[in-house]
Parts: sequence; C-alpha cells; structure tokens
Amino acid sequence: MEKQGKRLVFNTISSLGYQIVAIVCGLILPRLILQSFGSNVNGLVNSIAQFLGIISFLDLGVGAVIQSSLYKPLAEKDNEGISKIIVSGGKFFRRIAYILSGYIVILTIVYPFINDSDFDFLFTALLILSMGISSFAQYYFGVVDRLLLSADQRGYIQYNAQTITLILNTIACVFLIKLGASIQIVKLVTSLIFLLRPIVLRIYVNKHYSINRKIKYEGEPIKQKWNGMAQHIAAVVLDGTDTIVLTVFSSLANVSIYSVYHLVVNSVKTLFTSLTNGIHSLMGELWAKQDVARLREFFRKVQWMLHTGTIFIFGCTVLLIVPFVQVYTKSITDTNYIQPLFAVLITAANAGHCLRLPYNIVILAAGDYKNTQRCYIVATLLNIIISIICVFFLGLIGVAIGTLVAMVYQTIWMAIYNSKHLIKGEIKSFIKQIFVDIIMITLMWLATSWIKLESVTWITWIFMALKVAGISFLVVIVVNLIFYRNEFLSIIKSLKKSKVKY
Repeated sequence: MEKQGKRLVFNTISSLGYQIVAIVCGLILPRLILQSFGSNVNGLVNSIAQFLGIISFLDLGVGAVIQSSLYKPLAEKDNEGISKIIVSGGKFFRRIAYILSGYIVILTIVYPFINDSDFDFLFTALLILSMGISSFAQYYFGVVDRLLLSADQRGYIQYNAQTITLILNTIACVFLIKLGASIQIVKLVTSLIFLLRPIVLRIYVNKHYSINRKIKYEGEPIKQKWNGMAQHIAAVVLDGTDTIVLTVFSSLANVSIYSVYHLVVNSVKTLFTSLTNGIHSLMGELWAKQDVARLREFFRKVQWMLHTGTIFIFGCTVLLIVPFVQVYTKSITDTNYIQPLFAVLITAANAGHCLRLPYNIVILAAGDYKNTQRCYIVATLLNIIISIICVFFLGLIGVAIGTLVAMVYQTIWMAIYNSKHLIKGEIKSFIKQIFVDIIMITLMWLATSWIKLESVTWITWIFMALKVAGISFLVVIVVNLIFYRNEFLSIIKSLKKSKVKY
C-alpha cells in the first residue's frame, strides 16, 4: 500500500503541476490571439478545435474500457494479457487515425459553408490542416501507451511530458506572434511540438514494459469493448455541443465570448479533476481485488473531499469570474464580454461535472458500462435538445442551461445507481452531502457579496480573489467542523503524520 500511496502522490503532484502550467499557458495564448488577430479569429480557432475534437467521438468509449480492462492483468503481472489488450487497442486507434485523416479533408471543404464568417476558403482550410496534425499523431500511436501508464498508476510520466511540451509550445507561439506570423503558422508549430509527446511515451513504455506488439490472440481481449460508448458520447457532447451549437445557430462573436468563459471554468475544472487522476487507478485496483471494506472507506473519503473541494473552488470561481473577464478583456472592444448570468450558469454546469466525479469514478473502476448507458444517453439528449431550443431565444445562456440540466441529471442518477448496485447503501451520505453543499455555497455568497472589483487591473483582482478565497475557506472549515468533524480531523491527522514522516 506504501507503493500505491507514493504513486498516488506522484500522480497528483505531476497532474496538478501540469494543470497549473496549462492554465497559465492557456491564459497567455488566447489573449495574445485576441489582441493580435481579433475576436473573430479567436472564435474561428475555438470553433475548429471543437470540430476536430468530434473525431474523438469515434473513440466510442473504448479508451476508458481499455484502461478498465488493464487493471486486472496489471495487478496479476500478466504480461501476455497486457500485450493482448495493448495490441487490440492499438489496432482500433489506428483505424480512427485513418478516419481522422479523411475527416480533416472533408472538414476543410465543408466547414466554410456551415460557418458564416468573412474568412476566405484558403485561410480556413490551411488553419484546419495546421491544427489537425497533432490529432492524427495522437490517435495513430499515442493513446494506448497513455492508457497503460494511467492504469498502472504511472500517469506522472505522461503529465511531465505534457508539461514540458506545453511550455515549449507557449514560448514558440509567443515568439511567432510577436514576429507577426500568421495564425496558421502558429497552429502548425503547436501541432509539430505536440508530436513529441507520443514519441516520448512510446520510448518509455518500450523500455519499462514487456509488451509483445506482435502477439496473436483469439477472441476479443477487451471485454465490454463497445459498452463504453454512451459514457464517451456524453463526454464529447459536454465538451463540444455548446461551441458547435453556437457556431451553427449563432455567431463567431458568441463563440469567442463562450471560449473566454469556458477557458476559465474549464481550467478550474481540469485543475480540480487532475487531483483525481491517481484515484481512478487506485479505485480500480481495490475493485479488482474486491476489497469491499477498504473500498467503501476510500469512497466515502473521496466523496466528501471532492464535494467539499468542488463547492469551495467553484464557489470562488462564480464570484470572481466576471471581474476576471473584465480585466482579461479590458482592451478588447469589438464584443461585449461581460455576461453575468451566463457566467453563473456555465460555472454551475462545470461544478456539476465535478460533483458527479465520485460516482463516475466507481462506475469506471468497476467497468460497469453496459448497465449505465441509459444515464449517459439521456444526459446527451437533454444537452443537445435543450441547447438547440434555447439558443434561439437565449443565446449563450441557452447552451449553458442545456449543459447544466444534463449535469444535474447525471449526478443524481449516478449517485442512486452507485448506492443500489456498486457501493451499496450510500444514498443517505449523498443526500447529506448535497445538503451541506447548499449550506456552504449559500454562506460563501452571503459572506463575500460585499466584495467588489475596485478598478479594472490585475492587482485589484488578485486582492479581490484573496479576500474571497480567504473568507470562503473559513466558511468551508466551520461548516465541515459542524457536519463532518471526524472526516476533517482525520485529514488534519494525516497531514501531520506526513510532515513527521518527511
């Protein structure tokens, strides 16, 4: 267990480090693009990125199923079983890469006709080709190695590789933009730098694992290969529906506004979910060994920590996001980026994604894809239908409502399913946790509503953020000392032991 604990720490720290770097770099480049190329080009880049992201739809959830399938052979050190899964998964993703190349060609022809913009055909086509190269490389030979490392609790290898390439990319892009390079050249350089990641992962896997990539097998080594489809579709829809709906039914200006707010809430979400990356594989190992007592204890701690962390982080976000956007877009005058109601809804929707994490992690660890498909299908339909209907009347707010409704539905459904079929009898703890969540967010808002942005500068925003975070943190501590005293004190004791040990 000590080895598991160390890997969990390594994974958490490296994943957190990567997400921090990603947030910083993610704030630098979009702002430079906005300043240098304008809101319409920024909207075009984000729109194309989402359309290219649709190709991950063809994954059909097989990636998550592959990772779940690897838990058992890794725990048993079955190199033959691992090799069969890796080879089968590799064949699948190579097919996706071939389809991706055809999709990119089709997209360069069709996209200009579904997007009402002032950019000519050649401008848009070259941009799509420049952005598509890294996607092709990832699916051709990068995905299965990443899944293997994650399943074996060695995700820190890929996080470190991602961090290095992200820093290199940011430096190169800033340099190119300052030199006056076109957006196509900037995105082409990004794709070429990101090609390094799958190469590094392949070298590491070949060196540290006994993978027979020419192994023959009969039958399908990846069980429930197609049953992860609904889960994956839901994830793709959550990430891509809003931008695509706005592209087709609204304007690139609205896409640009959405991208700025999404940049903030998605950065917060990915930073938070990075803390759970080590939990997936550890939960999967406990489930594979059917260590029910430790699994239940671990789940309860995870549920409490993720709910408490979500409310604190996203509670601060909803209070600070509009002032942040005011400062971030201070010199941008071609579009109105101040959208308070949209900010609340899109933040709540992403908070919902994080609140469902404890239950989703258990489902993925158990590999229970077939029986949970209905939840994901319903959530997907809710998101699409509500977003398309509401965008005509409410614009940005409409697509945010669609995402929020889907997330609320999924969180409740997953919690109930988990209590009935996986870690049984936990619905009462879920209801109590939601009740405490509501108390926390209400008190946070009441305690900080008097804090305003005094002037539109980064310094004043930082001071505002410190005030909001400090007061909110005190609220969270007090509420948890009342309702979760044992859990809170247990964390404090663990931290003290860690300090003594190290």
